[in-house]
Amino acid sequence: MFALKSRGFDSELRRYLSTVINLIMPRPNPHRPFTPNPEMVVRRPDVSGNTINGVGETEPRPPELVFWATNPDEIAFGDVQKWFYMCQPDSPEMAKERAKRQLVLDAVLPDLNSTQAQKPGKVWTASLDQFVEAGDCEMVGVTTLRPEWIFAGQKTDFNTVIMLGVQHDYDELKHAPEFRAGVEVVRQYGRAAAAAKNVTKWLLQQGWAAEAVTGPMAGKILMIPPALECGFGELGKHGSLINPEFGSSFRLAAVLTNAPFSNTPKREFGIDEFCSNCRVCEDACPPIAIEPDKQMVRGVNRWYVDFDKCIPYFAENSGCAICIVECPWSRPGVGVNLAKKLAKRSARNEAD
Repeated sequence: MFALKSRGFDSELRRYLSTVINLIMPRPNPHRPFTPNPEMVVRRPDVSGNTINGVGETEPRPPELVFWATNPDEIAFGDVQKWFYMCQPDSPEMAKERAKRQLVLDAVLPDLNSTQAQKPGKVWTASLDQFVEAGDCEMVGVTTLRPEWIFAGQKTDFNTVIMLGVQHDYDELKHAPEFRAGVEVVRQYGRAAAAAKNVTKWLLQQGWAAEAVTGPMAGKILMIPPALECGFGELGKHGSLINPEFGSSFRLAAVLTNAPFSNTPKREFGIDEFCSNCRVCEDACPPIAIEPDKQMVRGVNRWYVDFDKCIPYFAENSGCAICIVECPWSRPGVGVNLAKKLAKRSARNEAD
């Protein structure tokens, strides 16, 4: 039986969380032990991915691209990235989803309208709800672009980031690390790309220049930090965002612009403390890559997944996603109840 660490949670909440976790966490881990494929091992560079990511560095600096390069020959782990695609089986369904996404990426955008629409910032931001209502995405948010989010060697004249989130079909993703889950991930990257292109098109028609940033291939900026700042959720121990409604079962896209949006507020739900008391993703991770404690990464003390341990399993197993699936917050309906209980606990603490 799994039990949460006692610190920080009262007995009632701790019993509830432990019950949820024991219901969803299999024992023993069916994916361990994991031994990397020797053909992949020889493709690994001499440099550590953790070094590239800035683990142990106490000063902020621009991030460097470690994976998902448009041209893998330009990065140290490029041969491992190529191995990722070599490991995937021939699949008409995957080919179909990738082709659909490519059509979205290749779609020609309209010319920039010579007349700029003028609206209050709050009106601009509220206008983004139209893309949620249309089903393009499930989440929208806005924040100011920070220099430390821009990849080394990249430049932009834009000062604002619009973040978009699209939810996975959990019934598909739950099959991770099977190839079926990998198809679902690509499907949602396609949706996210379409949403970003639609927002970009709308802004161009409004007379404001804009640029879509889509995954999985890296663009000009990191995705998770602006998503944190615009209120999508908190960073989980597994290195992914956790949202109280969708857990970590969603993908991101972004749009860069100078249109005068009002920022959406950063929000906290008690997820960071929850992760300090939970180890579901740690126990679920086949290569034991999820660190139990926060690490200093480019001047920020944060949750971090050991890249060198994670990437071999990730590359050989359709992008894995086990930690996202097993996270209690990702289970349909569970995250909302967790957030409510944590909010009640926080209110009681404030009242005392």
